[in-house]
Amino acid sequence: MKTIRRLIYGEVLSAVAYVTLGFLSLFFFFDLVEEIQTVGRYAATGYSLAHALVFVALLIPSHLYELAPIAVLIGTIFVMARLAQSSEFTILRTSGLGPWRALRSLLILGVGFVVLTFALGDYLSPVADRAAQLLKARYTGRITVGQTGAWLKEKQDYGQYAVNVGQLASDGVLHDIRVFEFDNRGYLQSIMQANSAEISDDEAWQLQQVKRTEFPAEGASIARIDHLQWDTLRWPNHLSAEMVSAALLKPERMRTLDLFQYVQHLQSNAQDAQRYEIQFWRKVFYPLSCLVMVVLALPFAYLHFRAGSITTYVFGGVLAGISFFLLNNVFGYIGTLQNWQPWLAAALPGLIYSVLSLSAFGWLVLRR
Repeated sequence: MKTIRRLIYGEVLSAVAYVTLGFLSLFFFFDLVEEIQTVGRYAATGYSLAHALVFVALLIPSHLYELAPIAVLIGTIFVMARLAQSSEFTILRTSGLGPWRALRSLLILGVGFVVLTFALGDYLSPVADRAAQLLKARYTGRITVGQTGAWLKEKQDYGQYAVNVGQLASDGVLHDIRVFEFDNRGYLQSIMQANSAEISDDEAWQLQQVKRTEFPAEGASIARIDHLQWDTLRWPNHLSAEMVSAALLKPERMRTLDLFQYVQHLQSNAQDAQRYEIQFWRKVFYPLSCLVMVVLALPFAYLHFRAGSITTYVFGGVLAGISFFLLNNVFGYIGTLQNWQPWLAAALPGLIYSVLSLSAFGWLVLRR
């Protein structure tokens, strides 16, 4: 069995690597063509072709994470169909490789792909994507969201805050800060404006060039508005750099733990966290789809043909992989619009393909 596993694993790993390289080359080309337009637009600010190449290269881990299940499916289908075409799999079956042993062997390989996909999506991809965005922002302008920037909410024992971050600079410094302070009854107590802010390790914000306007409390005998100014001011809060990045950058590029903490923060401040909950559960279930893909590819080894091309079967694998990718995105949007349970919206594509793969395995392998 060790020899058989070594043969299958070697063939599958080589095919998956080849498919991944082809997809990444294609995405790299498309990203570079799009980025060349940005080079022409921001050449005056120093954004050159070398910067564009680095930016596109930093996007590779994100593409690799997104393409991992598709590449696993196409590569495994290619290997299984080729082994069936050359009758090698028939020889392996006569050597003692039964359906359940074949399934168990592929599942072990699938676990390895799951671990690799999780590591890509939770460690390499977030760091690379953030570095890419900050690199581009250094020459094309600061990162912002819409016309007013990102809005966050902070609830504390003595009141609550609505925080507006206008822009995120390439060095991680926040710009155009506005902090609206409310008491527990919802009355506005003060407005604080700062030109910039740096987030310390203890999650306190070090504000620069601060102007604070304090309003009289409800029912106060003297209605007076006070204006205060500081060159620097330390504002303690629980808004970490990851939370600000989540509001300004794409949530699917965050680490699973950071995304979970951000969801908890939104829920504790009575904010809608549906979109981020779905992204969290997608981060949990997405690596597991590699297991589904290897099971879906196994029945191709039991197809009986010797002559002809296996292009049709590989093309079918491409269509199946693309349909999974599209279905995964569609269910995310539908879950947000229809207010589905976040874990259900994230798990449904994998469940559907699991049923299809197990049904194909049961009908084509066990019954036939």
